Amino acid sequence: MGRLDGKVVFITGVARGQGRSHAVRMAEEGADIIGIDICANIEPLPYDLATEQDLDDTRVMIEAAGGKSFLRKADVRDRAGVAEAVADGVAHFGRLDAVVANAGVISVAATALDIPADEWKVVTDVCYGGVVNTVRAAVPHIRAGGRGGSVILVSSVGGVAPIPTTAHFTAAKHAVVGLMRNLAVELGPESIRVNTVNPSTVDSPMVQNPWAWKVFMPHLENPTAEDAAKPDGPHQPLNALPTPFIDPVDVSNAVLFLASDEARFITGVTLPVDAGWLLKK
Repeated sequence: MGRLDGKVVFITGVARGQGRSHAVRMAEEGADIIGIDICANIEPLPYDLATEQDLDDTRVMIEAAGGKSFLRKADVRDRAGVAEAVADGVAHFGRLDAVVANAGVISVAATALDIPADEWKVVTDVCYGGVVNTVRAAVPHIRAGGRGGSVILVSSVGGVAPIPTTAHFTAAKHAVVGLMRNLAVELGPESIRVNTVNPSTVDSPMVQNPWAWKVFMPHLENPTAEDAAKPDGPHQPLNALPTPFIDPVDVSNAVLFLASDEARFITGVTLPVDAGWLLKK
């Protein structure tokens, strides 16, 4: 018996990385998945985003895990497109029990006054505006079921503490925490719980790409994933536990817990999955 048997979950950014991991892990526990991903690059972000092939691969992985899926290309910045995808998914499965607002991006590492305006806009539009669009599209369907439910917003350790040279990302992730707290109060009377998960550096394509390696290891001519993972690399010293990265499934296990009935009285919480990153701030 799975912890999410009979439940339907909507996940954004589902084609790869954390979103794919959340979808597969929840399918393993009995959930069916409605999911969206842009499946295209966004200018002026300095790294590649997911592809349609990634989305197809996620579909196969969900089914291999025992779940059914309704996946579609959509941009979280497009409120109408998100709402249509959710509505069609709910029509397909007949219900919605939880939403995981996962989609996120990051860009240039620079001080707050030096981040280009176009990059500031893209990052905040995805990381905060996309979360707002996701919640506004999904919660009415959870509410219509009359069974309560769970809203899980993927923030960051940057949602509760500063990360220098990422003011646009950090501001958006702080805003996500503020939104969560308001929603937890507003939706609590309907037994709809709202929480954030706040990961530190996750071993995912957002940080495992040539641009990010060069940002973190500018002293190396051609840094690699292997360099990033070394004990004397840039990430492990940030954590209290001896690891450079959090694995996507570590975040997924927290998301699964918050979506399950095991967390039925947990709401308004920022849940760090950070290997002790916040302890060292």
